[in-house]
Amino acid sequence: MSLSQVEVQGVLQTDGTLLLAERPNLPAGRVKVVIQTLDAAPDKIDPWTALEKIWAERKERGVQPRSAEEIDAEINAMRDEWEDHQQALERIQEEGRRSREEPHCGKRRSLHANESAWAWGP
Repeated sequence: MSLSQVEVQGVLQTDGTLLLAERPNLPAGRVKVVIQTLDAAPDKIDPWTALEKIWAERKERGVQPRSAEEIDAEINAMRDEWEDHQQALERIQEEGRRSREEPHCGKRRSLHANESAWAWGP
């Protein structure tokens, strides 16, 4: 039996399981695992500091934030779109209401000799 050794990084989960970054190139079987911490857990960053970091990175990349006018234009476009959508829904509801109120709707006509009893119409 030959001994093989592979170094693989991973993350030790809070429940004690080990999540490997890649599949070790070893055959299935018993192994010896030595766990060594690589770095300390990162300190928690408050939300404002995180935002400042994001803004600084975006500024370095040359990303320009939207202007107030661009934001307002986008909001107004969305409002217009939803207004059109709402009006279309109201038209559909009105058409349904009108069709239910029409006098011929739902009345059976007299049957002729060869017609089914389920024939509906004016």
